Parts: sequence; structure tokens; C-alpha cells
Amino acid sequence: MSEPETAQPEESLRLDQFMKITGLAQTGGQAKLVIQGGEVTVNGQVETRRRRKLVPGDLVSFDGHELEVALDEES
Repeated sequence: MSEPETAQPEESLRLDQFMKITGLAQTGGQAKLVIQGGEVTVNGQVETRRRRKLVPGDLVSFDGHELEVALDEES
């Protein structure tokens, strides 16, 4: 598998927000459905809580894409 891309949120984000902002999901509604449907993993574990708080270093995977959560160093 290739190196994960890095997404840099400006502040703490929930999983559903992260998916929408990074383009893993087109809408918040789609994010909710795929998370609750067990299609998303965080750090290799299926995550069904859409309000899960993400921290720097978390790896979010969905539909063949993997993104690593990182801090925005300009903040």
C-alpha cells in the first residue's frame, strides 16, 4: 500500500466532519451513512461513531483512500 496522504485540520474534528472536508464523502449525510454502515476504519479498526474525535496521527480509511490526520502548523 502507498503512503497515506496527510490532511491538516485547523482544530479538533469529528470523523464525519473530517470525511466531508477532505472529500472522502461528498456530503455530511453520505459520511453519516458510510460511517454507520461500518465502511470506515480509523487506525485499522472499523469505526461506526460519526462523532468520534480525531487526533493527529489517526489514519482514516474509506473506499481505497487512507488519510492521516495532522495538525495545521500555521495555527
